[in-house]
Amino acid sequence: MKSAAKVFRALADPTRRQILEELKDGELAAGEIASRFDISGPSISRHLSLLEAAELISVRREADRLFYQLEPESLANTLNGFLSAVCPTQMIQRKRQLRRKKT
Repeated sequence: MKSAAKVFRALADPTRRQILEELKDGELAAGEIASRFDISGPSISRHLSLLEAAELISVRREADRLFYQLEPESLANTLNGFLSAVCPTQMIQRKRQLRRKKT
């Protein structure tokens, strides 16, 4: 299971945050991700590895190509867990607001 520290470490870098944004519309090949940045391929690979270790993205291999996909539930669960621990009253208020909107 991932640690919140790994997730926050991964989110601390603007390049990694941009990679997550690039993946929001769907799966991308590693080369396509790299082509969207002005840094070396090995640097992008390192960023992708850190995002994968934090379980914020997943990877699948197809022949000799790697395809990356955002794991939004993983990110949401980590952030919700952190916010629940730090701001428990805010979580209660949000749940009440959601219940009111449903009725």
